[in-house]
Amino acid sequence: MNVVDLNADVGESYGLMHSGMDSEIIPHVTSVNIATGFHSGDPDTIKKTINLAFSNNKSIGAHPSYPDLQGFGRRKIDMDIDSIENLISYQIGALHAFAKDKLMHVKPHGALYNNAAKDLKIAEAIFKSIDSFDENLIHVSLANSDWSNFLKSKKVKVASEGFADRAYDENGHLVSRSIEGSVLHDENEIIDRVIGMVKNKTVKSITGKLIKIDVDTICLHGDNKESVSLAENLKNELLNSGCEIKSLPQFVN
Repeated sequence: MNVVDLNADVGESYGLMHSGMDSEIIPHVTSVNIATGFHSGDPDTIKKTINLAFSNNKSIGAHPSYPDLQGFGRRKIDMDIDSIENLISYQIGALHAFAKDKLMHVKPHGALYNNAAKDLKIAEAIFKSIDSFDENLIHVSLANSDWSNFLKSKKVKVASEGFADRAYDENGHLVSRSIEGSVLHDENEIIDRVIGMVKNKTVKSITGKLIKIDVDTICLHGDNKESVSLAENLKNELLNSGCEIKSLPQFVN
């Protein structure tokens, strides 16, 4: 049986600024990554989102970022390694204050996530922060990356992540959003790609080459009605194809 988790980034509203369709997307995923205040999110939003996740029986994770509210965490910020480690610890603590022992995983956001996939010093800082906070937390990292391989060498709980609507290069890395074709929009194509990732452990690169990819979790977006519809249809098609959908703590060990 092929098992996969479906995750979504949520809790990304801030103050009077509302972002995302959390109440619509959460029912269709198994794990949620909740913003911790540095790219978006605030105490009220964190509490509201955790309650929403609890009411839908979803697994909860922290979604820490560079301190970049203006750029939504998508800009690289030069920081020393110790500062990155402290930054992650601070944000995990913010989620833990509300979620307590229900906090199950950590998935970095935006530029911090992308940089960890390319720079092992950043990856190690994130690892140290998570592991020192709670060695039982699951580390969510980009599938096929040196970051993911590094974590596996440390014998911690690792969930390798794939992206439903993002193009891959021939090395299995995400294609930059600045490149045409980096984001997919055709629902049937996206569903077929995800089923291929889960069942066959392969995905077609942006150049048409079939590459290997081994994923435990698939990232879905919920910022518009089309993406929510995709999440619902993808979940149904995965089940119809014989796949099993479970939250990360149910099968990542």
